[in-house]
Amino acid sequence: MSRHSGARGSTRLDNRLQALQDARELGEGVVADEALQEAFDVLERASSRRSLSADHTVVGFFGATGSGKSSLFNAVSGAEIATAAARRPTTSEPLAGVWGARESEALLDWLEVGNRHHAAPVDGFADEQTGLILLDLPDFDSTRAANREIVQRMVGMVDVLVWVLDPQKYADAALHNGFLAPLATHGAVTLVVLNQVDRLPAHDVRPVLDSLHAILAGEGLEQVRVLASSATTGVGIPEVRAAIRKVVVQREAQSRRLDADVTKAAEDMRRASGEGEAAGVRAGAKTRLAEELAQAANVPAVVRAVGQSYRLESVRRTGWPVTRWLSRFRPDPLRRLNLRRDTPSELNRTSLPPAGAPERARTDAAVREFADSASAGAPGPWRAAIRGTARAGRDRLPDALDQAIAGTDLGANRTAWWWGVFNIVQWLALLTVVGGLGWLGVLAGLAYLQLPVPEVPRVEGWPVPTLMIALGVVLGIFLAITGRFIAAGAARARAARARRRLNSAVAGAAGELVVAPVEAEIARLAAFNKALKKAGPG
Repeated sequence: MSRHSGARGSTRLDNRLQALQDARELGEGVVADEALQEAFDVLERASSRRSLSADHTVVGFFGATGSGKSSLFNAVSGAEIATAAARRPTTSEPLAGVWGARESEALLDWLEVGNRHHAAPVDGFADEQTGLILLDLPDFDSTRAANREIVQRMVGMVDVLVWVLDPQKYADAALHNGFLAPLATHGAVTLVVLNQVDRLPAHDVRPVLDSLHAILAGEGLEQVRVLASSATTGVGIPEVRAAIRKVVVQREAQSRRLDADVTKAAEDMRRASGEGEAAGVRAGAKTRLAEELAQAANVPAVVRAVGQSYRLESVRRTGWPVTRWLSRFRPDPLRRLNLRRDTPSELNRTSLPPAGAPERARTDAAVREFADSASAGAPGPWRAAIRGTARAGRDRLPDALDQAIAGTDLGANRTAWWWGVFNIVQWLALLTVVGGLGWLGVLAGLAYLQLPVPEVPRVEGWPVPTLMIALGVVLGIFLAITGRFIAAGAARARAARARRRLNSAVAGAAGELVVAPVEAEIARLAAFNKALKKAGPG
């Protein structure tokens, strides 16, 4: 492998590892913990392995009891290295044959392999320049739990996996279901050796190999190379050595193994997550949510109160002065709702009735419909997460909506320009009436006292004092009636402005507590899918 191709492979692996890390972080709280933990373990192993010797390839020999694994290990190594097995500690630690001692110690420490043998050069296979570590491992079907744990650990750590099978148990379910099938993504760093073929009649070797090929193909390992060997007769040993040497000299086993690990972790995370993208938040859905929440928050009642308050205030400001005081006995609807005040809105709450069962049901239905619409198409766990996010915001909505209404400027304290004009004219009309009545009163008093009564000016035969009274009364009544019509139209306009502002405030609260969190969760799903695709094999 050239230096440039190696650099490209390293960069690609770096990108995939970073993408897997991103996907793992984005999937927190949504994807099953087992899949996230697997990704974390892969990232930890990758970090550790890449910090150690890149000039060594670790090849592990795995097999069941009686498969001849140790004998094959010795035959490939060209020495009776595994004969020390009988003298190993009772924990049955792995045995290492090492070609290229330099920088191997730290790698073997990480692998937790204490029993190390610096092997002699084997012509055409390995020497000190090769950088090869062969591991003879305990039986994966050992009755001792410690041995099985070692095998499980080593399966995830070695660069190349060599599975040694015997003709009698090559289809063993424990092997295929527990190890080979789950590692279907690791075909590039897997070698299968059918050992002890000397125990088979010559004409049965090919059918057994074909059967083994078919089983592996059914598990997704059709590209795995299968070799036949016999440690006793030496049949196939050169081929096994050649296959191992080819992988070692290419110096790609470590990156291929990590590539396979990332692929498997990404696929497992994909299976745990499911596939698909959320439909997303549409403008129409946000509008419907705001409308339903406005209804549930009694916005129509507030809008009616705004109109009624304006009409009442108009009467108080422009009504006939003789009768307008009666309006003081009518309570202001906005003041009753604590929405007409001079103190800052942040320090106040409305006095709207608390949400009852119908309002809560309406709020729940609106939020649920919004979440269902936004999460449509998302895989199960993510759809549940999006709905859960919406529900979390829903629980805070009643208080937030009340605050939003309380903080909305309804224009309740604004005065209308025409109020002042009508008020002045009304008082002038009243003064005219009072002036006319006073004039007539003076005349009546003079006549009662039998004093000379001056001639009263007349207009078209009507006494001016009488005309003053009639004009003042008629003008006052006309202004009162006209003011009511004007107030009705202006009240509708003010109520419409209040409705727009209240709806905007409700939409803002819904956006903060429901829409924005849901959009963030949908964006997280999109980023997760993008990262997972980047972490995948292709």
